[in-house]
Amino acid sequence: MAADHRGAAQDTVHTLRTDVLVVGAGPAGLMLACELRLGGAEVLVVDQRPGPTTESRASTLHARTMEILDSRGLLAVLGTPPCEPRGHFGGIGLDLTLPSSHPGQWKVPQRRTEEILQDRAAELGADLRRRHQLTALTAGADGVTADALGPAGPVRVSARYLVGCDGEDSTVRRLVGADFPGSDARRELLRADVSGVRTPDRRFQRLPDGLAISATRDEVTRVMVHEFGRPARRRSGAPDFTEVAETWKRVTGEDISHGAPLWVNAFGDAGRQLERYRHGRVLFAGDAAHQQMPSGGQALNLGVQDSFNLGWKLAAEVRGDAPEGLLDSYHTERHAVGADVLANIRAQTQLLLGGPEIEPVRAVVAELVALDDVRTRLAGAISGLAVRYDLAEGGGHPLSGLRLPPAELTRHGAGSGATIRTAELLRGGRGLLLDLGAETEPAPAWSAARVDRVTARPVPGSPLSAGDALLVRPDGYVAWAGRSTGDPSLHRALRRWFGEPDRTRTAPHQSTETAAAR
Repeated sequence: MAADHRGAAQDTVHTLRTDVLVVGAGPAGLMLACELRLGGAEVLVVDQRPGPTTESRASTLHARTMEILDSRGLLAVLGTPPCEPRGHFGGIGLDLTLPSSHPGQWKVPQRRTEEILQDRAAELGADLRRRHQLTALTAGADGVTADALGPAGPVRVSARYLVGCDGEDSTVRRLVGADFPGSDARRELLRADVSGVRTPDRRFQRLPDGLAISATRDEVTRVMVHEFGRPARRRSGAPDFTEVAETWKRVTGEDISHGAPLWVNAFGDAGRQLERYRHGRVLFAGDAAHQQMPSGGQALNLGVQDSFNLGWKLAAEVRGDAPEGLLDSYHTERHAVGADVLANIRAQTQLLLGGPEIEPVRAVVAELVALDDVRTRLAGAISGLAVRYDLAEGGGHPLSGLRLPPAELTRHGAGSGATIRTAELLRGGRGLLLDLGAETEPAPAWSAARVDRVTARPVPGSPLSAGDALLVRPDGYVAWAGRSTGDPSLHRALRRWFGEPDRTRTAPHQSTETAAAR
């Protein structure tokens, strides 16, 4: 980052310049920082917290998010967390097992997810400034100027783009004046992590007066409770543990008031979504773009996947080799996905928090979930594996617009005979032209820095077909599929996603302030 100091000593403003300012260092902001750095953009991340969250928030990573982490080489450091093949839809048990390298739901505390992404962002050269609160921003046609207050005083950041990843109470959204339509919370769940209590394990147990959920892990019991008919309260902070204990007793008849609360919070069924994820030079991702009840961990996973879609596109824009419309495709693709997730969470909320009047509907849904087509549809929506983008150049191929399925391949050419997984081919964050024995044609003249060409053959039993050729975007989605790399539609797809083949790449903004100097 370039820096200078201006003004009198007591009014010193530390000025920084960067390509992209990311506001918020939660999972979405940190994933975005990693992807931007991988694409060659300078990144500054500011966050008001002193470090990764210490609260027991989201603890579930779904299959698509695990595949994303695998495609960036982050699973080794994650290790092997507990995996549960069964999730739920509105409290009704649902088998989440689908074809994937990581089917089911993986139990990873949000703090650990943030630590892993923070370490990778730092390794890639992102500049993370903790204890910095955004106070103002001005967006123009050529960039954004933002003011923040940090431990050493005021900071001014000049950036080409700014991305708000600062949660459902987004300061960026408020400063931009972005419309955030939707509905306020009508009902809420109280939850607490408590030590020193023992309760029966309850998985979405519906009792006469409410819903109770409890489980104990590592001597800590998490309880969640909703009292039927009780509306959401307007809160300025977390509820007292006394309120949780009293509600728990009314619903279950059990006394947990003697326990020691480690964390208490409340969350409601509010549902909101930005009308536009892009406002000129300001973009939004994660909970800053959409607010929903955290059902089955979908909120965190949705945010990480937003950033994975946005990162490579914004990096290309910064480099200067993005084709026209590439950055706008972020809103087009992810707003539709977000709307689908909000719709399924609204349905789940009715099933989960509705009183006795909802029981007939629950009975019908339980019968439907037992049908494999229904189970597959719902599991695909929750896990993120069913996401399909509208990519016209795919030519109707079954994989067009879907993520490249995990598969093992036998390489040809360099490394001939070696077995490699498709996830490993995406590690560099570039495009991939995967030749699986298609009709041989000269390689399209696209920069090797933007598109890798790999010739391989699927191993027996692979979900990929010998003879196909696939163009895969840096986020792992198949942008084109066919039987010949000489097909004109492949060249159209390459231009749509990677620009002109003979375009000279503009070097990313170079920093004059090194990490060692800070």
